[in-house]
Order: sequence, then structure tokens, then C-alpha cells
Amino acid sequence: MTLKRTVGTVSASVLIITGAAYAVAQTRTSPVSPPSVVSQKMAQYELTQADQDLLLSFINPIFSITKQQQLTALNERWSPAFIAPSLEIFQFIADSKIRRAIIRNLKETSGKDIGTDINAWYRWLWNEPEIKVAGYDNFKAEFYKAIDPRFEKYFRNRGDSAQIRLDEIRWGGVRQDGIPPLRQPKMLRADQADYLEDDNVVFGIEVNGDVRAYPKRILAWHEMFVDEVGGIDFAGVYCTLCGTVILYETDAKGLSHNIGTSGFLYRSNKLMYDKDTQSLWNTIKGEPVLGPLVGKDISLQHRSVVTTTWGEWKRRHPKTKVLSLDTGHRRDYGEGVAYHEYFATDRLMFNTPYQDQRLKNKDEVLALRFKSNPREQLAISADFLKKTPVYEDNLGTQKILVLTDKTGANRVYDPKDVTFKSFDGDMTATDSSGKTWTLSESKLVSSDGHELKRLPYNRAFWFGWHATYPNSRLVK
Repeated sequence: MTLKRTVGTVSASVLIITGAAYAVAQTRTSPVSPPSVVSQKMAQYELTQADQDLLLSFINPIFSITKQQQLTALNERWSPAFIAPSLEIFQFIADSKIRRAIIRNLKETSGKDIGTDINAWYRWLWNEPEIKVAGYDNFKAEFYKAIDPRFEKYFRNRGDSAQIRLDEIRWGGVRQDGIPPLRQPKMLRADQADYLEDDNVVFGIEVNGDVRAYPKRILAWHEMFVDEVGGIDFAGVYCTLCGTVILYETDAKGLSHNIGTSGFLYRSNKLMYDKDTQSLWNTIKGEPVLGPLVGKDISLQHRSVVTTTWGEWKRRHPKTKVLSLDTGHRRDYGEGVAYHEYFATDRLMFNTPYQDQRLKNKDEVLALRFKSNPREQLAISADFLKKTPVYEDNLGTQKILVLTDKTGANRVYDPKDVTFKSFDGDMTATDSSGKTWTLSESKLVSSDGHELKRLPYNRAFWFGWHATYPNSRLVK
């Protein structure tokens, strides 16, 4: 398979996209005859300014360049540098001839015949060795700033800092904080939350005796809350697409990070951003992956979140606080309304590089990772745990004990050298010596006063966890 040679010129003209003008200089590239995409593991291609302007002209051509000139330039200049940006803008291109030309070039480049299924093309690309393209970061900056000017800072001259593939950063269809986080949201006492039914799903947390519940029916519309809980600043991040709720301490390495929703995704998992540097953060890992904070050894500490029902959480914690419907936004906060169609099927809205069929895409898993064992991760099927109320395992050097109550809610503890044999599905576990232990959100306490601490974890859809940690061990 031989890639098309990149030769030819682009006539001087002016192109415009959503009001921003770009001058296309008379540019000639040197002839290049690169090897196949498969063998070109770390090739350094360049997306020149003329290349970028040509691609942007497909979105909104205004001035003198003709359609035929566009097609001629596309075919003459095509190289592997054009693959990712062409996929990125494909759905925004109205002209069918240009769309067909892009698909034809993709077929000749790849040897694949995938048609116009852009997700399939992305999966093909993501399973090829990454091709480094100088200028691709600035193309993304130019393209996306037309949607939201704040997007430009994510990408402008950021390519060298990228810890993930730039072609895997996909726009999720909203502007920065277009899904508005709840910042310092109003809370109610449990007896004031008459809008909730006992079977409504809530995400429960406890920090230093501060007990709170965040109903899924509200959080699904906002995907994040930012607040002080138990004297600590937190961001509670809910990625509806990958089913993950993670509670992060936002202070790290002496800095307080003001976290928000970037509007972009990585492997169908929302990317966060911080307001001070506009760096992008991986949600599941809690680490910056693009921008000024990359390489500074920053990783947010995560805490435990219990997925359960309002009735069960309220029974266990009658003095809990719970989100008020008075969020400052107008939404239909009815149970099951937000993302109803998405949650009702196993189909994905945004694909990933992988198709692992050991579980269905949206089967829930208990997801475990520890800083002490960064190379190992563990996913345990939630259905398996429902049938196994006491489960013990090891993740590297860390022993784990998972207790699953009658509602299917999980809690994870460090058992140290204690072996457990039973759990009543409510508040009491019994070890192999017959000693009883009382469950709480922060620890297990034995009848003679010994304590075993809680370990951090979260629930996730299987596909979302596997997309981030494809080598994760799975128990099902």
C-alpha cells in the first residue's frame, strides 16, 4: 500500500469560517513518498497553514476559490496529515463532491472500504500507530474556536504536551460548561426532599461526618458538582456516557483547581478542564492530559461514591443532606428523563478504539485503581457482586474487601490480615474467627474496637472503564 504523493500548489485566495478570515499564501510542498500508515509509527508530517486553510474552506468558502480548485488542491495535497482533520470536519461539510473526495482519499490511503461511517473510520485510525502531525493542534484550535472562542486555548500550540492522541479528542456537541456544573448547590434536609421517591437512584458520599446524596435525576443534567464537603473542596464528576461518578479532591500539590466541563470527550469519557490554565483532564484518571499542567505530576485524589437508592441511603443516614431542585436552571428533573434513550440501549453515542464483548457495553462494574499500584486495575461485574456479598481479592500489594448490600450497593475496605466469611446485607460482617464488624461509610469497626479503613472506588460502564484501561483485569 502506497500513500499519495503530496505535490502541487494552492492558488492565493482568502477563505473564511464563521467570520474569521485566513489568507492562503502561494505555497508549494516538496514531493514526498511516505511508506504505509501501518509502518509509519512515529512519522512527523506537517499540516501547513495552507493545508489548514484549505480544510477550513470546505466548511464555509466565501471568496474567490472555486469548488474545482478546492477539489484539485485536496487531491494534490492529500497526505496522512489530512486523515484526522478530514474526519473531524466531515459532518460539517455540505458539499457532496468534497465529501466523496475525502472518502476516496481515505480508501486509497488505508486500503479499507468503510464508506461514510465516520465512527468506523475513527476506529480504524485509532487502531493504527499514531502519526504525529505538526500543526494539527493549531488546526483544532482554529476549527473549534468558531464554536466557542474558549476552545482555542485547549489546543493552540499544545501538541507537544499531549498525553493522549489528539485525534481521539472529539467534540461532544456543547460549549465549555455547556452542560452547567452545579457550583455550591443548594442542599435540603432529608425530610424536605419530598420530590424524591424511595426507588430513585442517588450517589451518596460521606466526608468527615458530612453526609450527602446527589440524585441521578438531577446530576445527569449537570454532570458535575463543585462544593466544600466535610471541610474539603471537591468536584463530583458524572460522565453520563460512560456511567462513571467520581469524587475528586480539587486541591493537589498545593494548588486549588477550579474544574469544569470542557465540552470534549476522550474515548466517550468527558474531559474536564481547569479555569486557570485551560488544561484538559482525563476524568477517570483525574490527571491533566493536554496543556500547561501536563508533566507536573498532578493527580487528583479520589474518594468513594455509593450508588444506591434514596430510600436505602435515607434509612442508613436519616440526617443526610440532599440536592435541592432549586439549581438555578430549568430542566425536567423527573426520574429517568435525562439520557433516557441512551441508558435504554447498549449502543454508544461516541465510539472507542475497542470492542470488548466479555460484558455488554453498559454493564456496570466496580472499578478499582490505587496510586500504590499504578500498572494494575480491576473491574468487578456489579451483577457478580450482587450474588457475592462478600468478595476478597488483591490488586497488586493492596488487599480488598467488597461488601455488597441487599440493594446491590458496594462498599470497599482494606481488610489487612482479616478474612471475612459473611455479611448480613445491612450493617454487620463476620470474620473467620466469629468476630463481628459494623459497617459505616468510612470504616469497618470490630466488636473489640479495631478499625479497617474504606478504600476509594467508583462504578462505571464496562466499555468506559475498558476504554481507559484496556488491560484491566475483569472478574465476572
